[in-house]
Amino acid sequence: MTTTIGDIEDAEVILVTGSNTTENHPVLSRHVKRAVAFKGAKLILVDPRRIKLAQFAHLWLRQNLGTDVAWLNGMMHVIISEDLYDRDFVESRTEGFEEMKKMVEKFTPEFVEQITGVPAADLAAAARLYAGAKAASILYCMGITQHTHGTDNVKSLANLAMLCGHMGKPGGGVNPLRGQNNVQGACDMGGLPNVYSGYQAVSDLAIAKKMEEAWGVKDLPTKPGLTVTQMVPKAHEGELKALYIIGENPLVSDPDLNHAEESLKHLDFLVVQDIFLTETAELADVVLPAKSFAEKDGTFSNTERRVQRIRKAVDPPGQAKDDWEILCEVATRMGFEMRYESSEEIFDELARVTPSYSGISYGRIEKDGLHWPCPTPEHPGTPILHREQFTRGKGLFHAIDYTPPAEQTDDEYPLYLTTGRVLYHYHTGTMTMKTEGLNERVPECFVEISPRDAALYELNDGEAVEIASRRGKIRARIQVSDKAVSGTVFIPFHFAKAAANRLTNAQLDPVSKIPEYKVCAVRLSRAA
Repeated sequence: MTTTIGDIEDAEVILVTGSNTTENHPVLSRHVKRAVAFKGAKLILVDPRRIKLAQFAHLWLRQNLGTDVAWLNGMMHVIISEDLYDRDFVESRTEGFEEMKKMVEKFTPEFVEQITGVPAADLAAAARLYAGAKAASILYCMGITQHTHGTDNVKSLANLAMLCGHMGKPGGGVNPLRGQNNVQGACDMGGLPNVYSGYQAVSDLAIAKKMEEAWGVKDLPTKPGLTVTQMVPKAHEGELKALYIIGENPLVSDPDLNHAEESLKHLDFLVVQDIFLTETAELADVVLPAKSFAEKDGTFSNTERRVQRIRKAVDPPGQAKDDWEILCEVATRMGFEMRYESSEEIFDELARVTPSYSGISYGRIEKDGLHWPCPTPEHPGTPILHREQFTRGKGLFHAIDYTPPAEQTDDEYPLYLTTGRVLYHYHTGTMTMKTEGLNERVPECFVEISPRDAALYELNDGEAVEIASRRGKIRARIQVSDKAVSGTVFIPFHFAKAAANRLTNAQLDPVSKIPEYKVCAVRLSRAA
């Protein structure tokens, strides 16, 4: 996030897209609802489903799946053609405007309506509302990123924010809502194949040398590693022989699950480190028992970049250890002695080698967290990014054209499928499905379908159906709902017994390598 969670309530306009905020981020969604209900903020919701947030929205744009670049370009077309953009901000703090302007010229509201299904008048109204605000905040989640053009979607959101000058101030910004409590922290620590901690490029020789000196090693690789979505195909092909999985359950969460399961079975050796015996752990050669968050000392970095302390609340069961302790023991037994006394010692090393964390210590965050970047012990942290300038100097507009989703419907597969979560379960259900009360609320998988489509296919609420795609099939029960849009069904991805990802498309965004979870073609038939 470029601003803070609290800053959402300072926005005059809030644009939410690709985020079922009340179910995916229920605590954060309260800030949105308070801003609307008590502070007069206007909410623009762009979502193909009638999610709960729609009842708070002043404008709800119901776009066709996978058409986000088109409606964003359409909003920018209106803003530029009606001279509503922040000319001073664009001229002083950005570059590439003319190329972007030329690209969006063809995206008239009428042209966009043909692509997205969003009425031209509604699109224009949203553009004027967003551009006219003193401060407007954009909130987005995986409904934006999980596409073959997800990177383009995010760049387009940045284009829109820069165009209207809604960056570097309270109530503004482009704010991704991370999917889990420490996803931001995992990325900050270098849990990506192309960077060290703090997003320091592995290809930078000076950074590699710094890390070698800090760790007392030589010849660190300067070539980026593989993403998860690149590892699985290589396992299938026999190029990848062993895999070590920590706190992840790909046999429910990966796309095209039939292929993913076959790929993991091709491995010579699979290690899983987790707190429960997940579907993936059941396939492993070795399972290493880890502690849960409540059994650890350490830090979490949340979606607003706030680094916070966590403290042990209960004793761990059996032989469960801290993840870092397990990794140190494995490294030592493989011939590289790795010894730390505590999580604080590891954090202190992190601060020494990571500029954005250099000013943070356990002592400074004993009671309250700090937002990175925090480069010195005297620095107060940075709740709002890009106040005076962008990290690269001037913000760069990208001229982005619309491209359709990788898979289209046809006579054999006439419906689109999109996936997501429900409030009562979390990710692959590793924790929530061990909770009786939550299982009572949502005990099994379902297929959300519009009343019109239910009538068209002669399907009744609660009826068991088979859902098939070009990659696999599952069984689930029909849930007829006004949330659904005709032509599209929704399935939550939590349930291993009816895993939605047996259906989803593994085609990747060429930059981020994220799969197109949010759009694929399916058919429904009454279960035998």
